[in-house]
Amino acid sequence: MAVTVDIEAVKRRLIEEREGILEERRRLVEDTSRSLEEAVDEDGNDSHMADSASETLDRGIELSLEDNADHLLAAIDAAIGRIDAGTYGACERCAKPIAQERLEALPWATKCIECKRLEERG
Repeated sequence: MAVTVDIEAVKRRLIEEREGILEERRRLVEDTSRSLEEAVDEDGNDSHMADSASETLDRGIELSLEDNADHLLAAIDAAIGRIDAGTYGACERCAKPIAQERLEALPWATKCIECKRLEERG
């Protein structure tokens, strides 16, 4: 299979993306822990109901961002695995090459644009 992208450059980019996401995820975990500590006042009681609702929303957003980071890390790890296995750049559905432009935009892409569109239509 002929992929016209520079595999080593792609792997470096994926590793850099992975490191950035891990750092951002670490900050999110710290922020979530800090917001949980701040949600309880000195007496050990929860703060005002409106504050509590706002803190709950903030924590929900932070947890959602952590979940998104986990999914992206898994996609990056899988792409690195495909590079190592020599299957990077092939659509997992039809086995045709994924367009270079798509791989440049989403280096962890697993499907060509046609198969991805089919998948999204259901």
